[in-house]
Amino acid sequence: MISAEIKNKYELVIGLEVHAQLLTKSKMYTSDSTEYGNLPNTHISVLTLGHPGTLPKVNMKAVEFAIKMGLACESDITRNNIFARKNYFYPDLPKGYQITQDKNPICVGGHVPITLPNGTKRSVALTRIHMEEDAGKSMHLAGEVDTLVDFNRAGVPLIEIVSEPDMRSSDEAYAYLVEIKKLVRYLDICDGNMEEGSLRCDANISVMLKGAAEYGKKVEVKNMNSFRNVSRAIEHEFERQIELAEQGKEIISETRTFDATTGTTASMRTKEDLNDYRYFPEPDLSPVIVSEEWLESVRAAMPPLPRELFHKFVHEYGLPEYDAGVLTDSKEIALYFEDLCAHTQNFKAASNWMMGPVKSYLNELTLHISDFPVKANSLAELISIIDEGKVSFSVASQNIYPELLKGTDKSPLEIAQELNLIQESDESSLKPIVETVLAENVGKVEEYRSGKKGLMGMFMGQVMKKSQGKADPKVATKLLTELLEN
Repeated sequence: MISAEIKNKYELVIGLEVHAQLLTKSKMYTSDSTEYGNLPNTHISVLTLGHPGTLPKVNMKAVEFAIKMGLACESDITRNNIFARKNYFYPDLPKGYQITQDKNPICVGGHVPITLPNGTKRSVALTRIHMEEDAGKSMHLAGEVDTLVDFNRAGVPLIEIVSEPDMRSSDEAYAYLVEIKKLVRYLDICDGNMEEGSLRCDANISVMLKGAAEYGKKVEVKNMNSFRNVSRAIEHEFERQIELAEQGKEIISETRTFDATTGTTASMRTKEDLNDYRYFPEPDLSPVIVSEEWLESVRAAMPPLPRELFHKFVHEYGLPEYDAGVLTDSKEIALYFEDLCAHTQNFKAASNWMMGPVKSYLNELTLHISDFPVKANSLAELISIIDEGKVSFSVASQNIYPELLKGTDKSPLEIAQELNLIQESDESSLKPIVETVLAENVGKVEEYRSGKKGLMGMFMGQVMKKSQGKADPKVATKLLTELLEN
């Protein structure tokens, strides 16, 4: 372990390259299906395999998705898009080259706002977002000498989101990845599933002495299948590179792989060993022109973004930032909450229901909000009858809410009436109950009057029991206080 004193001499520099598989039905340059999980080599054709004489054709839906991401990141959208061939040999790259973008990516610049665990907010600058196609998948089965190749993934459309070397801690990198995942899901352009490989991240990591004018040598780390592992790899590399620097050893610019079991990285190849990709314009694809009309139509169809909803929930609905953060974590939860707030003005109560009973139900049954059986207007009515004093929150959550979860067509008020749960708020009806409780507990009354104010809870419990849970707590407390103090 490196001491904090030595660690504090150095600054960590991180840039991330995130590949997001786009949720199109067909591949980037062919009509082959992109469906995940089918038998190997069933979604291929002569086009995917790059047979001589075949001609690619650009998937315009993929271009639209790339534009959406660019707009969400406030990037400049390139109007004249030229594709390029990136030449390199790899067993799962059937054509022997990848069709990508080189000199003119579809999105230039931009930024991604992040929030750190301590509440600090900042933006991570982007270099570019460009379109390309995925490679296939090599499979090395245990005990087998040969390597098998599945080309189903070959040609699946990707966007690569490249940040500037703008992050200075693993916490910042983690927050950035969370925000990227949230953005692609809000935009419905990628499912963000790292386990299935639809969202993949390579980290470029270097260290330099604090105050230095130049960055240190960059090390690229691949093969991380979770945000947590990205953080672990960054932390390991930070210490490994500091240790080399302290020993006066050279930090080699190389590509390394991350071992999740040990939490360490290992060398794959040095950057100097890499072949020249020999980019040149793809001769079989015409430029894709993004017209003003097309750009504006994509802009008009943009969904609300997480940062926009967060701002609305905090500044228009008056919610704490914590609530807004939880509610905007999922697009579907945020939109259900929006619908709920269209039917009630008690936004904080709506937030409490969403973060409490609703989320508990969904988590317990591992359900998606789309499977939630209670309509937003019905939940809003439940909040309303609590606010009106017709039922207490405990009665609503323990008796009425479970009935709504059964998918009933009855309103919360109808359920409350049928189950005889309407709260008793009439003082003349509750006063005899309160008087009876005090008469049955004369000793406790004396103790209360002698200073044991904590007995109020016991008296309230007795009142609720005798009223079969129907006494309005506010009215009952008022009556108890008046009779006990007098």
